[in-house]
Amino acid sequence: MDDREPIPLSALQHWSYCPRQCALIHLEHVFAENVHTLRGKAVHARVDEPGYETRAGVRAERALPVWSERLGLIGKCDIVEFLADGTPYPVEYKHGRKRQREHDDLQLAAQALCLEEMTGRAVPTGAVYHASSRSRREVVITPALRAAVEASVAAVRAMLAGGRLPAPASDDRCRQCSLIDHCQPEALADAEARRRLAKELFEPERLA
Repeated sequence: MDDREPIPLSALQHWSYCPRQCALIHLEHVFAENVHTLRGKAVHARVDEPGYETRAGVRAERALPVWSERLGLIGKCDIVEFLADGTPYPVEYKHGRKRQREHDDLQLAAQALCLEEMTGRAVPTGAVYHASSRSRREVVITPALRAAVEASVAAVRAMLAGGRLPAPASDDRCRQCSLIDHCQPEALADAEARRRLAKELFEPERLA
């Protein structure tokens, strides 16, 4: 690993979901629980204990530490299944029903890039396990997803170096976020609206 501070894999998912949430967690070290985070913990209780099992020639490693020296990433995979030919197949556990979420796919793709660097083997696919649906959704690690990981790493690193909180999203994401009380998106949005209104009110009208 070089002298850069490694970025947790989870930061990429947080950034993809909401840059301000990412900054609150990874820059200001703020965290709070709500029903969604508690459900996530309950789901991950199955895979947070390191260990392995083998079924039908597939070795499944739980809570496997992974990293990328090239990207400066560090974290762990919930499960990595090593297929009979040695190909790694990461599986990320999520609570909720089966549906596509870009931030989940990005986190899985980052795991795949780490595994490729560590093992020297291509990781073309992985899966997200949705606990409520009790089913997997296979994710192809496309060139677009790989590029999104690279861009997100650069964006998170720039945010951490700059030390500034991004603006709040102020949309439907906020209602489900455990950090809403720390973020204060409505108050900040109201303040910005008042600032714009005051500027328009006292700015001389332009000549036609």
